[in-house]
Order: sequence, then structure tokens, then C-alpha cells
Amino acid sequence: MTALPPAEACGKLPKNKPFAEETMNRLQMRRRVLLAAAPMVLTAPYVARAQTKPEKSKVVLAVGGKSALYYLSLTIAERKGFFKEAGIDLEINDFQGGAKSLQALMGGSADVVAGAYEHTIRMQQRNQDVTGFALIGRGMQICIALRKDVAAKVKGPADVKGMKFGVTAPGSSTHMLVNFWVAKGGLKASDVVAIGVGAGASVVAAIEKGEVDGVSQTDPALTILTDKDLVKVIVDTRTMKGNQEVFGGAFPAASLYSQSDFLKKNPGTTQALATAIVRANQWLQTASPAEVASAVPEAYLLGDRAIYEKSFAGVRETISPDGTMPPGAMENCLKFLAESDPAIKPASVKLADTWNNEFAQRAAKRS
Repeated sequence: MTALPPAEACGKLPKNKPFAEETMNRLQMRRRVLLAAAPMVLTAPYVARAQTKPEKSKVVLAVGGKSALYYLSLTIAERKGFFKEAGIDLEINDFQGGAKSLQALMGGSADVVAGAYEHTIRMQQRNQDVTGFALIGRGMQICIALRKDVAAKVKGPADVKGMKFGVTAPGSSTHMLVNFWVAKGGLKASDVVAIGVGAGASVVAAIEKGEVDGVSQTDPALTILTDKDLVKVIVDTRTMKGNQEVFGGAFPAASLYSQSDFLKKNPGTTQALATAIVRANQWLQTASPAEVASAVPEAYLLGDRAIYEKSFAGVRETISPDGTMPPGAMENCLKFLAESDPAIKPASVKLADTWNNEFAQRAAKRS
């Protein structure tokens, strides 16, 4: 904006002193008004977006295994009141695994899902439009581990034919990682058995009781099992290095997604949800393990606060810093799915339709 010139540059003031003073006062007043208006003009678009109210204040969200660190940002956003501050009254329904929370969305009992991004690709292959809009994890955070007595007999994935693996739920990401791994050994998905054991304490119990030969699971359950020396980790994606080795780079894991029509009809609600998750992601970038352990429900610690803190420290770098999709991550996920499920046809997938970065980008700018 062009600055107003000083009064003396506007021409000579009249000799009449009262009139001259009045003219000077008017010029100064005009200058102050214009300068005060400048920031309003510059920030008006931002303010307009920020004041967009959620079309739906009451939102039902489905998730599978919320106590896992995989969904930590969701828990933090809930416990810290970020959803409420964004104008959302959120009801969270926790299912045994991601496949079941997806069923809730498609069945109409949930508005939004906190689940693996990969489900958006799977649904597109079934001619269902589902779109992700706020990323929680930029690394998979899932491990495959075998019971110590079983691991001694296994040299590679080809040796696990007929074995039972404890996954959160059949059809979930934990199950898909098993399929992906056994395919490396020339096995089919049907050559192993996936048993739904949920997440958390039930995972530890399944190994201790010998109900499964191995597990494909998330933390803190995996760290508890390794600290007890009950399992040997075979595939580890809890670090960005691990994701690089397994997938070739970042891998989109937990995210918020919904049916595409929901985003179109409820942009304000979608923005509010994304804003809450991005705030939680950002909080987790600098929070100490002790602060995180204090923020979650006591039951999530599985009776061992120290191990929970250790688990969080181990996966922190895989938590998205801003909720956006990293370059190449969707492609890594598609390749993973194509190798673990013959039903996925990469050539027919339109990745651009499975994700919308705008909401997270807007939320990150406001924070």
C-alpha cells in the first residue's frame, strides 16, 4: 500500500490557522484509518477461512485399535480438547481392527474413519469413492515378529507356510504386511493363517499362550514382547529407516478418511477434523515421552509406563509433522498393495482421487 505523503507535501496550507490545523488533523486522521485498515485487507481471506463453521458439529469416528501408538495423534487430539476447540463434538467408536472401522463407514454408522490410508485405494478398486485428508503416520509402524521357539526354525518367509499370525483383524494393514512378506518367499496369502487378536494386551496374551506362531502388530505391544524376550522381530517399520528399507521411502499409514461426498458436503467439518489432528501431530513432535504417557488413558500403558515411553520414543519420527501426504508415499503404498493382493490393479488406480492435501495444508498454516 502506498504511504500517504507528509502534510507539507500536499501543497501550502492556508494562512488561516484554525483552517490549517483542521486540514492537518483531517490528513492525519485519513492516514491513521488507511494504515489501520491495511492488516485487515491482508488477513481477510485467512480470517474468512478460519471462521468457517463445521456443517456437522456432531461427528462419529470409527477406529480399529485406538490404544496403539499407530493412532496416538487421534488420542492426543481427543484428550487435549483439540476437536472441541475446533467446534467438533466427536464420538469415537473403537473396533478390533481397521477393516471393521471401514465397514462402519461404508455401512453408514460412522462419518469418518481413523485408519490406514491403503483402504482408500482398496475402495476405489471396488468403485467406492473414499478420500483421505489428514495424515497421522508417514511410516507404517507395524512389525512382524515370530515366537522365539518358532524363529529358530525360520530362515525366511518361505519357511512359514501353515503358520498362524496374530493380526489386529483380517483385512487390516497388519494382515496385509504378512501377505506382503510371505509373497517375498513365493507363498500365497492362503498359505498362512491370519487370526484377529486385536491390539494391546491381547496381543501379548496370544504369544504367551502359544495361540499364534507370530504377530504382525504395532507398539507398545511389540516392545513389551521384545523386552520380555518372547519374540524375534523379522520386519520392522517403526523407523523411517525401516520404511526406506521395506518400501523405498515414506509410507502413508494412519490417516483420517471418509467418503468423498462427505468432504464435498462438509468442508468446514472436514477442516475442523484436520486442524485437530495436525495440532496433535505438531504437539507430538516436541512432547517428551513422559508428557505423552501422562496424556493418554492409563490403560494404554499396558501396566508398564517405562515401556510405553520407550515405545513412543522409537516411533516418534514416523508421526507426520504436518498432516500432509509426503511425495512418493502414495506410490509406495500402491506398490505394497499390488505385491500383497493380486486383486489390486495399479494401472486402474487414480491416486489423486484417494487423497486431498488442502485441509492439512490449511491447518498447518494456521498453527
